[in-house]
Order: sequence, then structure tokens, then C-alpha cells
Amino acid sequence: MNEYIQLMIDWVEEHLNKEFSLDELANYMGYSPYYCSFKFHQVTGISIRRYVLLRRLYLSTADLSSNQKVIEIAFEYGYSSQEAYSRAFKKVFGVTPREFQLNKLPVQSFVKLTVDQSEDGDSVYMSRKNEVEQLQNVKRELFDKDVLNVLNGQVMYEEFKAEKLMGDSDYVPFNEAMCVHATTPQVFDDEFIQTRALGHHVSVENYIRKVIYPFNTIFKEEYKYIVLWFGEDMFCQMNLLTILTYFEQSGYKGKVLLNSFREDEFKVSQTELQLGDYESVYKEVLINHRKPSIELLPVMYQAIDIFLDMLKENNEVVKYISKNKDLSTAELVNRLFDLFPTIGYGDSQYIELINKAK
Repeated sequence: MNEYIQLMIDWVEEHLNKEFSLDELANYMGYSPYYCSFKFHQVTGISIRRYVLLRRLYLSTADLSSNQKVIEIAFEYGYSSQEAYSRAFKKVFGVTPREFQLNKLPVQSFVKLTVDQSEDGDSVYMSRKNEVEQLQNVKRELFDKDVLNVLNGQVMYEEFKAEKLMGDSDYVPFNEAMCVHATTPQVFDDEFIQTRALGHHVSVENYIRKVIYPFNTIFKEEYKYIVLWFGEDMFCQMNLLTILTYFEQSGYKGKVLLNSFREDEFKVSQTELQLGDYESVYKEVLINHRKPSIELLPVMYQAIDIFLDMLKENNEVVKYISKNKDLSTAELVNRLFDLFPTIGYGDSQYIELINKAK
């Protein structure tokens, strides 16, 4: 079945720059349109229509970055007008194509699906080293002692620190999963620590040791720059939102740079962030579970949409698990990793969902 679905994906990819119907795809595959649509959604967790929409919009960001005219891009990807393309683009990314073009904002990647793909850890590591070396050539000041790198997770932190990838600067990990469990308005205060420890089913002491203790550097030192290394998936972006909220609450006055990247290939997009509105977004999203009204980076805007969708009892992940209950937990987790990369969940979050659904 996976080979069959991969053939469908390959055919769709070859036709993204032209109009096509489900009937044409079905004729190519030799099955009915209904069967193709049903099986595609069953295996990938996304409809063909949605897949085509997201792939076309994501591919169009490369054309926007090369300063191609918006109207030309709209027609290239099958839109009847610039207005129709702009509406679709803003609905997904939270900004218009023109705003994206002018500001070169980071967005969540939506790459071609590959069923049963494997990841080469060595190549990802080399990609990280290469990206950091390129960054050093243009941002030499980020490798000095008055710079702090906040890295999402212990593994990335240990790699950066052991290899001194950012030179003489300091490193701290943020070992949290803010996309699950309750939180509180004031980041890192006693109520926050107790609430998060309870949600993770660990003692307050263990939570402090894992999450708070590494941040002693931030609490004690003043830095000219803070560089945030966070992936573009929802898991990382909710962690990022929490860290930015803490910076606002603590009155940090230095520069904040976001190095956003895709986990699988580590292509870094660097953006300077302006503090000021993140605390209100944090409260609106992570506490009140509502979509904020202010403009955000597209990558965070998309992540918030995913976060709010995942709060629904019958979200796409739960639907996929329910349709594939016959699979082992290990197989389901592997498939969920492959099919829902923009969520960014780890094993524990997916296993919890699987146990509930089964």
C-alpha cells in the first residue's frame, strides 16, 4: 500500500504547476477517484486537495523570495487571480505574499511526502556544521562571549556545546514540551513550576533540575545577543513562544535573533525578533486556547493553528490512529513521525494519544 501511495504522491508532485483533476490521478492509478482519495488520506493523514494546496503555497515562497511578480506566481500555481492566491496564502501563513516578499519571513516547510522514509543522522549533523560555518562568515559577532544560545532540547544543546559550534558563546537547553499540559501566566515562577511538573507527572525537584537549573545562566548574566535555535514545527514554536514571553517579563533589553530550521535538513533562516507582544500571545494561545489577533511570523502563526487543532478531541492525528488501530504502537509512532512532521511531537506525546485512542 505504501508503494501505491508513493506513486500517487510522485504523480501529484509532477503536476503541481498545472491544473489537474482527481479523475486524472485516478485514471493514472487505475482506481476510482473515491478509492484514491480515501487511501491517500488513510495513509498520509491529509487529503489530496489539502496536500496540493500546501505544497503549491510552500513552493511559491521560493518564487516570492526571488522577487518574481506576485501575479505571475499566482497564475503559475493555478490561481485564477492574484487576489485568490493572496487569500489562500494569508490563510495558511498569516501574511500576504507581498508582506512575505518584503520581509523574507520564515515559514513552516511543507516538503514532498515520502512514505516510510529513513533519516540519515550523519548527514543532518554535517548540515548543521555547514549552516553554522556559513553563519559565522556573515555574523561573526554571534560567536563572542556576550552571546547566549538557547537550544530547543538536550540533544541539540549537548551537540552544540561539545563541538563549540558557536565559538566562545554560552549555551543553554530548553527541555520542555509547552504544547502539552496546562501552564500559567508568569513563566518560571513557583506556580509555573508546580503546574508544569504536575502535568509531566514528575516531582517539582526533578522539574527544576531538568528545566529550570540550566537557565541559571539567563537568570544571572546579561547578554548583548540571545540566539534562539528552534525548529519550525509546532512543538518547537510553542517552546519558543514561552521563552520569548519570559524575556519580555524579565525586561531583557538586548537583541534577540531566531534561527528557525527544519529538523531533517537544518536549513537555517535567521530573523531578528522585536519583543513586545509575545506575552499577550502566550496567554491567548497557551492559556486561553484562542487564536491571537496580532500579526506574527508565519512560522509561529502556522504552529498556533496546529496547536489549536491538536486540542480538538477528533483531530487529524487521532483520526489517523483510530483508522490504524491494528498497527503496533511502535509502527504507529513511526508513521506519525513521517506523516505529521509539522507537529513535532516526540514518542511520549504520540504514545499518550495512541493509548487514549486504543
